[in-house]
Amino acid sequence: MQRIKSRFAEKFDDNIRFLKGVISTPKTVGAIMPTSARMANRMASIIDTGSGLPVLELGPGTGVITRAILDKGVKPENIVSVEYSSDFVRHLRGKYPGVNFINGDAFSLAETLENYRGQKFDCVISGIPLLNFPMHQRVKLIEDLLKLVPVGRPIVQFSYGPVSPIVARPDSYTIKHFDFIMRNIPPAQIWHYKKLH
Repeated sequence: MQRIKSRFAEKFDDNIRFLKGVISTPKTVGAIMPTSARMANRMASIIDTGSGLPVLELGPGTGVITRAILDKGVKPENIVSVEYSSDFVRHLRGKYPGVNFINGDAFSLAETLENYRGQKFDCVISGIPLLNFPMHQRVKLIEDLLKLVPVGRPIVQFSYGPVSPIVARPDSYTIKHFDFIMRNIPPAQIWHYKKLH
């Protein structure tokens, strides 16, 4: 019973923190509720824990996807997580000790990941609200991220729109619809982006 109360209190605290984030920086949050555990688990399902490579997470927010990555079996020290909100970062560092949380801008990857220069990642799991940004920024982000993963490994992105939040560039990357999660508020699509060569 105590465990149930503790989980409820934690979820309530996360929801309040999320709503504060929506109010203070709506462009960087981009949703009305935190990501559902179902969607987070589905996104984390693509991780290859046998690759020996760390996982890059973008836009962890209150940490629902971070939790799913940990539950997949990735050690905290093998997660690099970039969050724009300094309030979320402080909260996340206390909630998930050992995870490498970086307070930075995913759209300035060279600067944000300066301490990981040359590092390859197994995959990228992104919760960034891409629809809040111009298309040229979205395309550049995906192309920059694809340089950080081996050929064939995905960038995983969710979006609330009916189509991919990033336009097709058949000469540069492939786009695959991965799943539609009804049990998320609002319902969301999950997309995979992979480089061709």
